[in-house]
Amino acid sequence: MSVLVLTLIILIGAYAAGLVGSLTGLGGGVVIIPLLTILLHVNIHYAIGASLVSVIATSSGSAAAYVREGITNMRLGMFLEVATTSGAITGAIIAKYLPVQYIAILFGVVLIFSALLSLRKKVDHIEKTKNLVAETLKLNGNYPVGDTHVAYNVQNVGGGFIMMIFAGMMSGLLGIGSGALKVVAMDGMMRIPFKVSTTTSNFMIGVTAAASAVVYLQRGYIDPGLAMPVVIGVLLGAFTGSKILVNAKADKLRYFFSIIITLLAIQMIYKGLTGTI
Repeated sequence: MSVLVLTLIILIGAYAAGLVGSLTGLGGGVVIIPLLTILLHVNIHYAIGASLVSVIATSSGSAAAYVREGITNMRLGMFLEVATTSGAITGAIIAKYLPVQYIAILFGVVLIFSALLSLRKKVDHIEKTKNLVAETLKLNGNYPVGDTHVAYNVQNVGGGFIMMIFAGMMSGLLGIGSGALKVVAMDGMMRIPFKVSTTTSNFMIGVTAAASAVVYLQRGYIDPGLAMPVVIGVLLGAFTGSKILVNAKADKLRYFFSIIITLLAIQMIYKGLTGTI
């Protein structure tokens, strides 16, 4: 297979990954890593390196729009980035010593968990109870709803911070944004409105991925020839997905693609258990 043909296959596959990732809200890495490792037999460390670069690119583009609209809680995001970046660097270091079979199994398990979470009912929590730590750190905020702004208070700051360390470790280990885990921490534990949770998570994902990407770059796991078509394909796919969501029934699409992602996850787990990854 020539380099040109391989690049075109990766580009098309990355486009599909970005499209599916956008429609499910899980990001392109959840598809691009199984595509590269299972179908193209790329070493999983190089697949993770390419995925991290694509996560940085897609997060940077979409995060800017949410910040401009005033939905993202930047102060909270920057505070929690201390946890996610430290976790991401730790995860990237552990990845060097963890056998690829275990990484594949862990990837499959986290993928199934993330796919299930993407289907759960979205509920906006508007907490009125004040938290001393959140008050001290000035983490509470508000977000626009129509012509008004709705205020909310952040809860359980310590629990959310610890969960973010774990989310960062998963990002560094597996090369995905771990957006689902971040949303669990903010929406489920810190009781932040869902829209604020998702946009703040998106704001944080790029920084988290950049922290672990530095470790992968130092080890030579980021190949420009592999990362370039992956980034371009995922960006184009994510852009297309955002356009489709405007006119499509999002719930049905999420169910359909979550099934696909779950099947890919099962395949990754099987490959890890049989040692054929």
